[in-house]
Amino acid sequence: MASLWKKLRARRLAGKKFVLDQGFQMELTIPTHFRCPISLDLMKDPVTLSTGITYDRESIEKWIRDGNQTCPVTNQVLTNFDQTPNHMIRRMIQDWCVENRSHGVERIPTPRTPITSSDIMEICSKMMDSASEGDGKRFHDLVGKINAWAKESEQNKSLIKDNGLGYVLAASFEAFSSLSFEKHEDVLKEIMLMLTWMSPLGVEGRSKLGSTQSLRCMTRFLSCDDMFLKRSCVQTLKELLSTDQAHVNALIDIDGVPEALINLINISVKRSSFSVIYHIISTKNGHNKLSSRFLELGVVGLSLEALVDTDKGLSEMALGVLDRMSDLKEGRERLHKHALSVPLLVKKMLRVSSLATDFCVSMLWKLSFNGDESILVEALHVGAFQKLLLMLQVNCVEETKVKATDMLKMMNQYKNKLDCFDSGHYKYLRKSY
Repeated sequence: MASLWKKLRARRLAGKKFVLDQGFQMELTIPTHFRCPISLDLMKDPVTLSTGITYDRESIEKWIRDGNQTCPVTNQVLTNFDQTPNHMIRRMIQDWCVENRSHGVERIPTPRTPITSSDIMEICSKMMDSASEGDGKRFHDLVGKINAWAKESEQNKSLIKDNGLGYVLAASFEAFSSLSFEKHEDVLKEIMLMLTWMSPLGVEGRSKLGSTQSLRCMTRFLSCDDMFLKRSCVQTLKELLSTDQAHVNALIDIDGVPEALINLINISVKRSSFSVIYHIISTKNGHNKLSSRFLELGVVGLSLEALVDTDKGLSEMALGVLDRMSDLKEGRERLHKHALSVPLLVKKMLRVSSLATDFCVSMLWKLSFNGDESILVEALHVGAFQKLLLMLQVNCVEETKVKATDMLKMMNQYKNKLDCFDSGHYKYLRKSY
């Protein structure tokens, strides 16, 4: 079987093609000028570059998308990336396919005319008109056309993104959400799902999605039954909140936000949800208004559970949320009571990233100054003293080094009473000053 595969591959590269005819293996040669110089396959949509060389459109588009600026055959620098359809070669290929139909060769279909920037600009104008008029049915039809274009090729999708459709969708989302959520719910869902592949949005697009009407609409979608829609909304919120604090202030005044985000964490939409929570409680207004509610909903336990065998991005966001929550007395109490708190914080130190380490040290420092020696003893048992010593030798922010030094001083009075580690391996560590 392996040898047959090697023979078939060798034949293909040589321009040969095996087909079956009445139980006998027949050999068919594909003419050299019908094969794409890049893929060596029969061309389905032949196009010619400015250098005069013809390629299959899909292959040459991928070549250009990968950052190449030369003709693959001649190695000449391309003065432009125009691709002119080679109708003569295409008709010759189709005629050849028809002639060899008896050997199992299928006729290649006539390729669709690729879209242009003017096509997209025209449909964007129609979408804006439909949104301003509140014509949901017409807008739905236009969205369907855009989706059909995007499915045809990655080149179409890139062209659509590069010609301002993201802003048009954001502005349309604001317009329809301002008119009537109930009447235009289906259109709003379609727009939100399309926005997932429009990211990153421009400043103007984010301003439209960051309006009170748009945010209220997205908050309602966070509680719907459509999982894809939920993910789209929370990803969009993540992008909005990470770029402008004004969007955070608008979101925290909308009812039901904490409940919706905690529910998303419970159904495994974790990273984006923790990111949104972190941005909310990192602002003074959000911290004062919503931190207590997040604590009531169990965000401490959920954050600690998320740290068990997880990736870097999720670890950083979950630790960030816990660090903000530990600013509150109730938050520190909940951390103290949870059996996983200290072991997980020590485990993540010097293991995930410098940011995660800063969060871990910050939380242990806050817990240590509560006056409960059990935190320091438990941290010593799970190896905190050694890690804090190592931390003084690595490049971390000055604030973290100061907190690490404080904890080492507090732990020093307990370490000689505990037979939990051998400090001999650390006596040759150089001082950090």
